Amino acid sequence: MNTLLVLLDGAKDHKIPEFGGLEPLEKAEMPFYRSADATMGETTGRGYTHLFLNEFFTGHPPDVERAVLEGMGLGMDLSGGRTAFRLSPAYLEGDTVRWAYDTSSFYEKLQETVRDCLHIVEEYDPQIEFFISGRAILTMDYDPVQGLPAPPVDASKADIPGPLGEMVEEVAKRMGGITDYPWGCGRFTDQYPPFACLDNLTAFSDSPTSLGICASLGYDIRMIRDFDDRFAPAREALEKGNVFLHLDEIDEYSHMRDPMKKVAILEKADRLMERYFSDAERIVYFIDHGTSSLTGEHLPINTPFRANYATDIGRGELVPVGSLLPRLL
Repeated sequence: MNTLLVLLDGAKDHKIPEFGGLEPLEKAEMPFYRSADATMGETTGRGYTHLFLNEFFTGHPPDVERAVLEGMGLGMDLSGGRTAFRLSPAYLEGDTVRWAYDTSSFYEKLQETVRDCLHIVEEYDPQIEFFISGRAILTMDYDPVQGLPAPPVDASKADIPGPLGEMVEEVAKRMGGITDYPWGCGRFTDQYPPFACLDNLTAFSDSPTSLGICASLGYDIRMIRDFDDRFAPAREALEKGNVFLHLDEIDEYSHMRDPMKKVAILEKADRLMERYFSDAERIVYFIDHGTSSLTGEHLPINTPFRANYATDIGRGELVPVGSLLPRLL
């Protein structure tokens, strides 16, 4: 019997004053989600999705850097020791990097400007792929850069040596302080094998992070950028094998510090889940970390999971993420 694994990315949150002290996940009307109550417990969240998912699927934290995994999710060339850099929209304000999430008004111009400035690193054979809201993966024959700050917390600017640093500054100059700032860089290394209990899996997401994890483990991946369009093909795939359905947008609205939008996307997810999976016999919901709608920051806290079928997991039991999947399956 096939299993549907649904990641509600960043769904845990702070208590929201305007919700009477409830979290968005508590505030949202999600009857289909709450009906999956045959198994309910908690697991150990991680600070980032790739850290959680690698441990969830293999039992080990990743040895592969995030940019490398995302490059794999985008189908990029990482052979021959090429370095992958994750680029995220940010405001350079003096010595501070302030990460940008609500980029709808400028991300297309940012992408165009970054492409125009790639000539600065031309000698390193750059290749770039953009994805959500102006983010990108850049691969080059370039040495990795250590000590770069990572989102979502604003941080001090790091020294980016050589032409890559020149490119970042040139983009900021042309964009009035906005640039695509690099972090999470590295080269491909060996991956851990996935748990033997989960095979024949297809992953659906708009995020190269989760797709890259799945690709590195030999699973099939489908990049579907539109939220609504992910559910029907996931339902079709469930007839033939196991499915991982990643709902990354929940996390995105948290970073925008918009709890109302977070509630709305949770409720929309529940309606679509009921429409397409009302007769699915094995559904697991899980959460990788919290994301605060008040601060926009990730919350590395214990997170709930639930399934619509019985397991040997005790009600409310805390199961470490590295052993959760075998217990569920």
